[in-house]
Amino acid sequence: MDVLQRARELVHGAERMVALTGAGISTDSGIPDFRGPEGVWTKNPAAEKLADIRHYITDKLVREQSWLGRLEHPAWHAQPNPAHLALVALERAGRLGAIVTQNIDGLHQKAGSAPDRVIELHGTLYESVCLTCGDRRPMQETLDRVRNGESDPPCQRCGGILKSATISFGQPLDDRVLYRARVAALTCDVLLAAGSSLTVQPAAGLVGIAASAGARIIMCNASETPYDGVAEAVLHGPLGKLLPALL
Repeated sequence: MDVLQRARELVHGAERMVALTGAGISTDSGIPDFRGPEGVWTKNPAAEKLADIRHYITDKLVREQSWLGRLEHPAWHAQPNPAHLALVALERAGRLGAIVTQNIDGLHQKAGSAPDRVIELHGTLYESVCLTCGDRRPMQETLDRVRNGESDPPCQRCGGILKSATISFGQPLDDRVLYRARVAALTCDVLLAAGSSLTVQPAAGLVGIAASAGARIIMCNASETPYDGVAEAVLHGPLGKLLPALL
């Protein structure tokens, strides 16, 4: 039996399947990943500095560059690709119970996945948040201020530093979100890891949690991951072709 056929059998037999998705699922939608051959940080290692909360808080220039980047973020115009749509089909077939995503682009919801089934580990680009008082606003409202000349817009409530409602390096994950993700991993019968390098914790550790609880693991990624050894099926290639092939 070839690997694709085995992966398809696991998917078709699943009753409580969970998908763990990373940046690789959105590359076909025009959103580059970070660590791949064409990744943002691969091409420009200095750009990783923009994702570190310590630099963001202490360096106004980093914040200004970050706001310019948010203005031009490809997520605003990106559309879901066949990989996202394949997960919607699995959900509607009653097999997929949750999507745990490291992505901030909202493409799972745009594709039609039920919002209450999408667990956004690293937050969302669609809101801004104050690091002092926690005030949250729609991101486009804050970006309008940037377009009108505020290069580093302060919080309108307390004057604090604003950033996107995403998790940067050095920031803890939301405990409630992480709890939901761990419960999903513990209670699934199949975990499909798609488009993640599985090098960032605690997201990567969800694969081990699921495997230890008895779940079958399917790995779909462009390259090898540290967790390939616990997977029953490992598939390499573009996710826009691999995930639809599992249906």
